[in-house]
Amino acid sequence: MTETGVKKGSPALWVPTLYFAEGLPFVTINVVSVLMYKSLGVSDADIAFFTTLVILPWTLKPLWGPVLEMFKTKKYFVVATQFLGGIGFGLLALTLKLPSFFQYSIALLGIIAFNGATHDIAADGVYINALSGKQQAEYVGWQGAFYNVAKVLSQGAFVYLAGQLEDSVGVVHAWMVVMALFGGILIILSIYHVKVLPTGGEAGNVKTAKEAFGTFWDVVKTFFEKKYIAWGITFIVLYRFAEGQAMKIVPLFFRADRAVGGLGLSTSQIGILYGIFPPIAYIVGSILAGYFTARRGLRKSLIILCAFFNIPFAVYAFLAYTTPTNLVTVGTAVVFEYFGYGFGFIGLTLYMMQQIAPGKYKMAHYAFATGIMNLGLMIPSAMSGFISDFLGYKHFFMWVMIATIPSFLVAWLVPFRRVEEEPVPADTSLTAQ
Repeated sequence: MTETGVKKGSPALWVPTLYFAEGLPFVTINVVSVLMYKSLGVSDADIAFFTTLVILPWTLKPLWGPVLEMFKTKKYFVVATQFLGGIGFGLLALTLKLPSFFQYSIALLGIIAFNGATHDIAADGVYINALSGKQQAEYVGWQGAFYNVAKVLSQGAFVYLAGQLEDSVGVVHAWMVVMALFGGILIILSIYHVKVLPTGGEAGNVKTAKEAFGTFWDVVKTFFEKKYIAWGITFIVLYRFAEGQAMKIVPLFFRADRAVGGLGLSTSQIGILYGIFPPIAYIVGSILAGYFTARRGLRKSLIILCAFFNIPFAVYAFLAYTTPTNLVTVGTAVVFEYFGYGFGFIGLTLYMMQQIAPGKYKMAHYAFATGIMNLGLMIPSAMSGFISDFLGYKHFFMWVMIATIPSFLVAWLVPFRRVEEEPVPADTSLTAQ
């Protein structure tokens, strides 16, 4: 029981739905929109550049992350941004009928991205503050699993639905339906989280602009004063360097005509490809990695997690060189990559939680870390379309394998600081916002 007399809810009630809600906007903007614009006739270079540009808020969120430490509760911002995100996707659906749909939809994606990045700050703040270090390690697999349930559901089942609707109601109306469904899901989750989500701790008692500025500066200063922070930033930037190269190009490679080296898959086939076995593989990989790392400790596990994360990208080089026509072969390769991705991503998540976030400003410092992570992802992702056009798919995916080397180097060399276990905040009421 808490001091308010309200029984604390099990993390199993809210960790899965919270991280599903965190994953849906990011994956929709970063991956699903790529397929949407491809179907709507936008060029590969424009797709890769602009859909990367609009995820900038996930990189810049440290600029307003400290503000969320000062006002309301973390739960308040989670619920509000989920509801507003749902409205944003509904408006996005309406823009697709306009003659200048690309400009308007990209602008709305940028607004949804800002809202989604704010949601992520608050959601991660709830997780870090409401759970002990041991619980964080135990539930991080579930966190990652349901983040990527959002990923595979959105780019699997919903992309398949879009492909089916493209044939029956046309491309524009098909994607209008899908974007509206994304909005509806977020609104439903916001209502659910009003009831089940812990507060994640109370806001700081900031009463004047001077106090607000002082708190903001203290958040920034204490972040860069952390021991080994330069190493930490380097690790966060480089761990996903190869993924940043591949993530935009893989769906474009699947959709591209075989005459230009692609696999020539339809939108519905890509939906089938991602819709069943890859999510299972990712969930299994994430959960196993969470318990594996909780037992061994992050320091001893990190290089193994890094190998699981990076080596499976080789399947895309295999597919580019062999261009198989059998969907089972392609699907098996994707399942292998997803299992490794799910297992290996835990290394980065736990590093940020256990080596970067601990201290007075856990939520804001974790937001700093994830913002830096997204910058490390954003830069290679923005350039990937130009590199792919220059090299062609075969040589591009060989370049991706070369790009895994920095990740192995930092995973091997990064030093760890000693972080003492901190108590879980007493106030994790399910009702206060």
